[in-house]
Amino acid sequence: MKHIPVLLNETIDALQLKPGSNVIDCTLGDGGHTAKMLKHTAPNGLVLGIDADPESLARAKQFLYDDANRMIFVRENFEHLAKIVADEKFSPVNGILMDLGWSSPQFEERKRGFSFQNPDEPLDMRYTPNSEMKTAAELLQDNTEEKLEHIFRTYGEERLSKEIAHAIKAYEQSINNTSDLVNIVLDVYRKKLKTDKEVPWVGGLHPATKVFQALRIAVNDEFGVIERALPQAIDVLEKGGRLAVITFHSGEDRIVKHYFKSEQNKTIQIITKKPIVASESEAKENTRARSAKLRVVEKIT
Repeated sequence: MKHIPVLLNETIDALQLKPGSNVIDCTLGDGGHTAKMLKHTAPNGLVLGIDADPESLARAKQFLYDDANRMIFVRENFEHLAKIVADEKFSPVNGILMDLGWSSPQFEERKRGFSFQNPDEPLDMRYTPNSEMKTAAELLQDNTEEKLEHIFRTYGEERLSKEIAHAIKAYEQSINNTSDLVNIVLDVYRKKLKTDKEVPWVGGLHPATKVFQALRIAVNDEFGVIERALPQAIDVLEKGGRLAVITFHSGEDRIVKHYFKSEQNKTIQIITKKPIVASESEAKENTRARSAKLRVVEKIT
């Protein structure tokens, strides 16, 4: 499955890339945005591509093979952006992209339990495999009912967060794979809606969607990473350089919006007074684009 980059043309236009510009893609993924960056910065502009997922890096290296001489690949979380830039002596930095969405292959092909649609995968959800972070299964086991409720409500905006958290802690066996968790969530919804336990769920948003989203965010501390990375991005940018951030979750967008407002006219100028959203045609062709918001700032000092 090939990942389709969201708001591709809008992002490249907003970054105002020129031949010779040096750009950082903080979330390289499969390299969709980077491929267009390379075209706009040719013949001698460089792109620093960062991704914590080794499988994403491998796919990107293959996809961007023809321009490998202008690429620097780093396997790391972009929350360490300043250190990465220093270690790679990557200067000047004329543009930075943070695409906070997860690529479709990460959900469908990584076999780490990201998607409730893939039955019986291990409930891992760590962006960096084999890291010291707790897996989703461990998070469910180690946290209290109250903490789980907070995670589902805050990160997933799940309306039955209390009931689902209670059902998880009341479950008498270990919750180790996606099917275990999906069945618990479905049981809660069926009980609430008084539907037959044997009838498969049809129509509308699947009840497990928000729970899986919330767990993924919690496991990878996604909101914390954004909060730590934004100041570093502004710091490493050259004066006149631009930072573009694409969000897909209201919580992410809130963090970015508030940070940009706090720095307005001090270190940055906000370029997008309102976030750029996908066109009707893009939203129709790519459902992931429907929730995407692009915010852009320019460094002024």
